Amino acid sequence: MKLLNILALAGLALCMTTALAQNSAQDDLPSAPSATQEKPQPPPQPQAAPTSAAPENSSASGKPDVPAATPAAPPVAQPVNAAKTVETSKTSQEEDESVTTIRRTVNEVNVVFTVTDKHGRYVKDLKKEDFKIIDDSKPAAEIRSFHAEADLPLQVGLLIDASNSIRDRFKFEQLAAIEFLNQTIRRKYDQAFVVGFDVTPEVTQDFTDDTEALAQGVRQLRPGGGTALYDALYFACRDKLLKAEHKGPSRRAIILLSDGDDNQSHVTREEAIEMAQRAEVIVYTISTNLSGTSHHGDKVLERIADATGGRSYVPFQITEVSNAFVSIQEELRSQYAISYKPADFMPDGRYRTIEILAQAKGLHVRSRRGYFAPTQ
Repeated sequence: MKLLNILALAGLALCMTTALAQNSAQDDLPSAPSATQEKPQPPPQPQAAPTSAAPENSSASGKPDVPAATPAAPPVAQPVNAAKTVETSKTSQEEDESVTTIRRTVNEVNVVFTVTDKHGRYVKDLKKEDFKIIDDSKPAAEIRSFHAEADLPLQVGLLIDASNSIRDRFKFEQLAAIEFLNQTIRRKYDQAFVVGFDVTPEVTQDFTDDTEALAQGVRQLRPGGGTALYDALYFACRDKLLKAEHKGPSRRAIILLSDGDDNQSHVTREEAIEMAQRAEVIVYTISTNLSGTSHHGDKVLERIADATGGRSYVPFQITEVSNAFVSIQEELRSQYAISYKPADFMPDGRYRTIEILAQAKGLHVRSRRGYFAPTQ
C-alpha cells in the first residue's frame, strides 16, 4: 500500500514538472508568431525598383523623401514625373521660341515722320499706300504697320544753353520754355526733364509729368561759363532717353535752345548726332542768335535737327522763340508711325539710310535719315 502511494506521488510530481516546463517555453516565444508567419516581409529587391523616382517626387513637391520600402509610395510616380518632364520641355521650347521671336523682330525698323504740303501745313490723312520706303538704297520688303500718331505719349528733354553767350536773352527764353511745357506735357501721360548746360550738363529736373516741377527746374538755371553743346546732347540721349523706362510706344524728342556755338565739348558734333540716332530721338533746335545775319551756330543746329528728323528754327527776334515752341508742339501731335522690314537686312551694326517718299506731288516728308543696325 505504501508502495502505491509512493508511486502516485512520484507521478504527480512528474506531471507538475512537465507543466512548468511548457509554461516557461511559451514565455520565450514572440508575442505574435501568427502575424510574422502570415505577413512575411517582402524581399528588398522588388522594393528597390521605384527608388529612383522617389527623390524626383520629393524634389518636385518640396516634401521630405519617402523611404523606398514604404508601401505608401504611389505606383503612378513615374508617369507624373514624365508629365513634368514634358511640361518642362514645353516651357524650354516656349522660351526658345520667345528668344527666336525677338531675333526675328530685330530687322523691323520703326520710323516716326511728318508730312507737309507746299505751304508748310501738316497733312494728317494719308494712308500706307501713299508712301514708298527706301532702306539702304533698296525698296523695303514689307510694310508691317502704319498709322497716324496724334496722341502718343511724349518723352521730352528740354536742353537750355546756360552759357554766357545767351545771357542777355536768357530770361525770355526761360519763360517761353515754361509756357511750352505747360501747353505740351499732359499729367499721367507725358514726361519731360530739364537740362541746363554750360561747360557741363546739369539736370535741374528729372523725368516727371508735373509741369510746376518742370517750370521750377527751368527757373533754377543761371547763365555762366563756356558752352559744351555736343556733350549736353550726347548726355541727354544716352543717359536719359536711351535708358528711360518704356511701358509702350512713345515719341522721344529733345528741344535744344542754343546759339549753336560749342567751345568745351569732349565729343564731336557727329558723335552727338550718332547717339541721338541710336536712341531714336528727334531733335528740334531753336537758335538764340538774334543778330539778323547767318551764323555758324545756326548751321550746326540745322545739321543736328536735319540728321535726326527734327526741324531747326531761327527766330528773327526774341518774341518769335515762343512761336517756335508752338510749332514744335503742333508737330509732335501731327506725325505718322511706320514699321517695315528691310529687303536685305544684316545685323552687322552698320549705319543704314532711310528715305520715305510720298507718292503725291507737292508733299514733303521729314524723318530721321537712318539708323544703326543691331549686332548679333
